[in-house]
Amino acid sequence: MTEDNIPQKDIGNNIPPENYTEHKPHRGRPKSKPKKTNNDEDSHQGSLPLPQELFSENIPAHQAAPEELIETPEINNAELMGEIPPDVAEDHHYQTPPEHKEERKDILEQESTKEPQQIQNEQQSNTAAQSTQTPSEQNSNKGQEQQYKDRDRDRNNSGTYYRKDREFKNGNGSNKFRDDFSRKDRTAPSLNLTELQAMKMQDLAVMGNSLGIEGIGALEKPELIFEILKANAEKNGLMYGSGYLEVLQDGFGFLRSPTYCYLPCPEDIYLSPSQIRRFSLKTGDFISGQIRQPREKERFFAMLKVEAINNEPPERKREIIPFQELTPYFPTERLVLERAPDEYSTRIVDLITPIGKGQRGLIVAPPRTGKTMLMQKIANSITKNNPEVILIILLIDERPEEVTDMKRSVNAEVVSSTFDEPPERHVQIAEMVIEKAKRLVEYNKHVVILLDSVTRLARAYNTLQPHSGKILSGGVDANALHKPKRFFGAARNIEGAGSLTIIATALIDTGSRMDEVIFEEFKGTGNMELNLDRHLVDKRIYPAINIEKSGTRKEELLLHPDELNKVWALRKALNGVPPIEAMELIISKMKKIKTNIEFLMTLHL
Repeated sequence: MTEDNIPQKDIGNNIPPENYTEHKPHRGRPKSKPKKTNNDEDSHQGSLPLPQELFSENIPAHQAAPEELIETPEINNAELMGEIPPDVAEDHHYQTPPEHKEERKDILEQESTKEPQQIQNEQQSNTAAQSTQTPSEQNSNKGQEQQYKDRDRDRNNSGTYYRKDREFKNGNGSNKFRDDFSRKDRTAPSLNLTELQAMKMQDLAVMGNSLGIEGIGALEKPELIFEILKANAEKNGLMYGSGYLEVLQDGFGFLRSPTYCYLPCPEDIYLSPSQIRRFSLKTGDFISGQIRQPREKERFFAMLKVEAINNEPPERKREIIPFQELTPYFPTERLVLERAPDEYSTRIVDLITPIGKGQRGLIVAPPRTGKTMLMQKIANSITKNNPEVILIILLIDERPEEVTDMKRSVNAEVVSSTFDEPPERHVQIAEMVIEKAKRLVEYNKHVVILLDSVTRLARAYNTLQPHSGKILSGGVDANALHKPKRFFGAARNIEGAGSLTIIATALIDTGSRMDEVIFEEFKGTGNMELNLDRHLVDKRIYPAINIEKSGTRKEELLLHPDELNKVWALRKALNGVPPIEAMELIISKMKKIKTNIEFLMTLHL
């Protein structure tokens, strides 16, 4: 080929004419697969072989493609795409790694300061050096070029450049490359989904009006948050979100919010199966990171980059020992409940049935014996005396007014499902809470769950249990109590690590044979039992604790030896005394003494 036949766009690049071949221009990229030549090398029919200069690391500024024209070909790899179901998502967008941005910026700055004569001299020297290289040196250079992710480019008739390979990080890759070197067009601030969920409806309405959202009055809070995030994303504002992961049967998961008691909402964040497998995520993990808005045929926001797992770096997840492999042991560290001189309920519980970290306790209560008030006082004592403990109150099949009262009375997370909700809802929040607690224990945290009540939870599991043909008395399926037992049995003290404490209420004397069967099944599973007596309530004596029937296993591991001897002496003195007289005697003594230590020291038994 003569120099006259060389395309004008390639004149001046110091490319020998013999490197060119006759070709026919094509529109876009060739659709057919490249054919093998006699030398078994890949070659595109009618394509132009790439000059060696385009593989160089230092690309002259006057030859480099504009950054806004650089794209990457679509990648159909299901693993990199996160295997997103068609009804949930189709594609993700890939964020350019920061090291690529800085590297590209440095090259452009260096080349922009060079003189034209200096650039021409460098090109001539590079051509001469390449012609004298041995085959081994050329292979070495190719390996170095591969390290920079193949900086070759093909130009098609439309003038669009393609970069062949991109590096995907953290399993959050995409099939489209967006120029993210400088977001000069960003006109909206960064928003955090968790902060929006904590805002009041009035504040959200003001924010929605500022973003130009229409029909705010007809939107509920979750829908309004969804529209705010969507409008903010259209203005190129960054979005961050967090929540507790719930992995579904199909392999993908969603981040649920404790604000809505882990109920599915429109602003839930989608996590792909590849992300879940990469970080070994489980139900109950707290995930936070950068999110993106839904694309076509998508209904949910998607996690773009996982930045933290359970408020720790994602790399630490690999070092975590699974909950089922941790070693359980008897509780050895006590949860002190004594809070105020006039709080007789917690003071008596501290003496009669001490509670330790990792306790599996059962409060046996007939109707209207004050179990809800007792649980409120226990919760307030735990939050005040043990601030390192994470307290969760789980209310199953409860009255709505009781839920409101509990939220206002206790400074702790209250997760509830009312009696007008289906059994599936009761089971779903119970499993979310127990899985969340397990993940916290794996990170050496101390967690306390107050459950009201295990009887109603067992009823919900019994309703959802498929018919097995083996029915116990009261209509309880033989396999229905396995899952509630697994919930209650998760309470344990981990040797050398965290602990999970569960204090649950069990209903008796309700007139239901099913409740009696459920109580009998759970009766021997706990290591602490607190009995409430209906006869004390009839006399208006609170707390209505039956001292003789209440107790804690291995209480010698929780109490000081001197304190233990005094407690045993007190029990001997009250043995055989009717519950009403015994409780009146203790309350009358405690009214005169401010602390339990002074109370035990004044006993002459």
